[in-house]
Amino acid sequence: MNGNIDRPVIPETITVHLGAPDQAAENVTIPFAEYIKNVASSEIYPTWPEAAIRANILAQISFALNRIYTEHYPSQGYDFDITNNTQYDQNFVRNRDIFENISQIVDDIFNDYVVRQGSVEPLFTQYCNGTTSTCDGLSQWGTVDLADQGLIPYEILQYYFGDDINIVFGAPVQGIERSYPGVPLRQGSAGEDVRILQRQLNRISDNYPAIPKLLVDGFFGVETEAAVREFQRIFNLTPDGIVGKATWYKIKKTYNGVKGLSELYSEGISFDEAQRQFSRQLQLGDTGNPVRVAQYYLAIISYFDDQIPQVLIDGNFDENTLNGVQAFQREYGLDPTGVIDRETWNRMMQVYADTIASVPPETLEGSEEIYPGRFLTLGMQGDDVRQLQIFLQEAAARHSFIPSVEATGTFDQATEDAVKAVQDNQGLEGNGAVGPITWNRIVRLARR
Repeated sequence: MNGNIDRPVIPETITVHLGAPDQAAENVTIPFAEYIKNVASSEIYPTWPEAAIRANILAQISFALNRIYTEHYPSQGYDFDITNNTQYDQNFVRNRDIFENISQIVDDIFNDYVVRQGSVEPLFTQYCNGTTSTCDGLSQWGTVDLADQGLIPYEILQYYFGDDINIVFGAPVQGIERSYPGVPLRQGSAGEDVRILQRQLNRISDNYPAIPKLLVDGFFGVETEAAVREFQRIFNLTPDGIVGKATWYKIKKTYNGVKGLSELYSEGISFDEAQRQFSRQLQLGDTGNPVRVAQYYLAIISYFDDQIPQVLIDGNFDENTLNGVQAFQREYGLDPTGVIDRETWNRMMQVYADTIASVPPETLEGSEEIYPGRFLTLGMQGDDVRQLQIFLQEAAARHSFIPSVEATGTFDQATEDAVKAVQDNQGLEGNGAVGPITWNRIVRLARR
């Protein structure tokens, strides 16, 4: 925000694209508080308990601020801050009526937002309605149940995003400019923009070790120039060591991307997953784990290939996924049918493998809790089953609705009963099978 990643502020305005990112559509610029009022009135109900409403609005504020703070869309060459397409962002309905009580609450908290402890970045507070769609984030209808149980907004947010969150209160409001300094950075440049550049290059170097680590001193010297040149070589930019607009935003996009890789990794599907889950063609309307795996591959690839749009990893082959598949097929010389046949699946796996080959696994967080890459069901055996049972034991110690199990490494009836108890409590399909979403919910319950 305003070219300074250390001092997040609340923007006076936000520019909304009225369509999907690549769709030709109008941009509208409106006051930030009015945007949040619109989103809240479009996403939740004014009759909900006030604690639930406040928790949802804080999540909506943080989501929007994260988009602005990371320059998610400008770093990809777009001229807007956020879209109104719910496949990507939040539901904004132009000229809709605003509920009075929601308006009052937004006026009270529009400059408050959620952060992870130790971070200044507004938290990417993913959420879904919790009925027609589920996600690894806040359940909007779930907040109602938690509010009815007496939880305050902060506790509701902790339930979904972890105990290690804080709420920033009363952030200043000011105009936001794009982060590019306006003039190229080169040897001899100095100041906060150089500090930002050095800090982001250092984070990128965790994933691309050829880029040398830098002293973050705000001075563009020989070492910084060498790091810039190496970055430019890696990403096929003119290796002149000068940070013009193209290099600045490529660094910004890559910085967001490598952080996103860590986030993806911690969300559920391991980089080591090599399961050949292709058993039949996948197409629009299909659901299930093979779809989720394909979406995961596309999500990873899209961080490094501007031609591939982002997709949600939810196991539903929807229009968003169709667009991603077609873009991938066009990019890699396949017939853009939008159907994942054997050829497309194999090519996706290969490109995925090539993409992550340069990513040191030790730089990624949360590896001990990663979904093992196969569905776990009654009768299965293995270390992953034993780890599941250990998580269930820890969850049962914290939550009385989960029956205790033994860590035998065999998926027995007691394990299935415990899994079903979790699924019932979390609003998931109670089939007793453990896929990525159920695994993540069990881990979350074991940790809080």
